[in-house]
Amino acid sequence: MTYIQAIIIAIIEGITEFLPVSSTGHMILAQSLMDVKDPNFANTFEIVIQLGAIMAVVLIYFKRFFVGLDIYLKLGVAFLPTGIIGFLAYKTIKHYLFNPITVSISLIVGGVVLILLDKWSERKRSEYKQVEDISYLGALKIGLIQCVSMVPGVSRAAATIFGGVFAGFDRRQAAEFSFLLAIPTMFAASGYDLLKEKDNIHSADIAILLLGGFVAFVIAIVAVKAFIAFLTKFGFKHFGYYRIILGVLFLAYALSTGLHLTA
Repeated sequence: MTYIQAIIIAIIEGITEFLPVSSTGHMILAQSLMDVKDPNFANTFEIVIQLGAIMAVVLIYFKRFFVGLDIYLKLGVAFLPTGIIGFLAYKTIKHYLFNPITVSISLIVGGVVLILLDKWSERKRSEYKQVEDISYLGALKIGLIQCVSMVPGVSRAAATIFGGVFAGFDRRQAAEFSFLLAIPTMFAASGYDLLKEKDNIHSADIAILLLGGFVAFVIAIVAVKAFIAFLTKFGFKHFGYYRIILGVLFLAYALSTGLHLTA
């Protein structure tokens, strides 16, 4: 992977990590289009630079973690299903599902779901005064739905926002809980991937990982704030339309050019 490729992928990560459009899916598509060499390192790079984007959320929502112990416990409950299933199915998911065809189909299906979610949540009022007030059962529901996002192209943000609305949040609160849940989820995913791939990461790779993480961090700060403003005004449907268009275009491209089913 070149530095230019790393910067482009990191920008894509910073913009898309917290949008319901699948950051992993976009990075896999970008990797295919740029013909990035060493796909094993590229997959690790995609996961590790998410730490940079997550640090943007830590910075923006820093005060949330000083309101009490409840928020930690509820995020832990929401993270648990993904942590267990991700640990058990890590190798299978990464080997068989990280490919352009899976991403394209997931983008299309997820786009339809977002359009339906937009209509469902348009006039929905939250059952909770604050994000921290969600019940433990509600947090578990969000965590169970988040498991679907392990399929690349589904989008962790889309799954958890859908789960949040299903659990009783309004749109804004669902997005904010999704941001917070990204912290333990992505720290665990990145840490586990680094542990598994540590012997395959060379000294030259560290500079690329650090550069990618920094770029993703800076871009994500802007993206998070912009997303909340856009979501409040326009809802989810435009993200749904975008996902469907992108998924159809890339599926057609993949089939016409004979892209392999493995990334």
